[in-house]
Amino acid sequence: MHNIKPKITLVGAGPGDPDLLTLKAVKALAEANVVLYDALANEEILDYAPKNAIRIFVGKRIGNHAYTQDQINQLIVDNALTYGNVVRLKGGDPFIFGRGGEEVDFAESFGIETIVVPGISSVVAVPASQGISITKRGVSGSFWVITGTTSDRKLSSDVALAAQSSATVVILMGMHKLSQIIDLFQKEDKGNLPVAIIQNGTTAEEKVGVGTVDSILEVVKQKELGSPAIIVLGEVVRESNKLKGFYEEFLSKETIR
Repeated sequence: MHNIKPKITLVGAGPGDPDLLTLKAVKALAEANVVLYDALANEEILDYAPKNAIRIFVGKRIGNHAYTQDQINQLIVDNALTYGNVVRLKGGDPFIFGRGGEEVDFAESFGIETIVVPGISSVVAVPASQGISITKRGVSGSFWVITGTTSDRKLSSDVALAAQSSATVVILMGMHKLSQIIDLFQKEDKGNLPVAIIQNGTTAEEKVGVGTVDSILEVVKQKELGSPAIIVLGEVVRESNKLKGFYEEFLSKETIR
């Protein structure tokens, strides 16, 4: 174990489908001495690491935090100093609500070389898996991506601003705040705005519920949708080839009424 050169590679594992891992991620995993990984949607991804690589689960699941963020930061550095090449594997993209920036800053304060391998974010991939293009010419020229739950466990104040815009709104980690989110859109008179909720997107366990701001809470109850899920609010939901039929049927029912 002489001349160990510590190195940390932050790798985005993508939204869940192991085929949505990048080639760069696969190459980084192949060279890992240690893999510290989050609660991944698909642990098959770990098979790309060498058989003798040390694998350490450091993920957070609601109500069960294996480690605090400070402990994770320290583990990354300790393992790099002891074993050399550490891959820190995070779901989606490491820099989108993944606290990857904090991990890089901490590692660099020890003078350790860090590399970031971007991942395909669920923000775009999960809506795309349902045919939802989050921007579409003539329909939506921009999108907001918001975390439903801020670090102090409150709903982000950006949701109220987003509800006033004509942009597509994509909310992650928002299922526990769904009724508050819906209230804010109803206040802006957007009861008929299409909404899709996609649970476990891009995986075999994927479940989808579609409706409008006014009807989505009922849909969630019927379909028993829960976390982890992505909430998409916007006219682009209606444009999806996969979901179009629902809205055509829905609108004809509304007209009959």
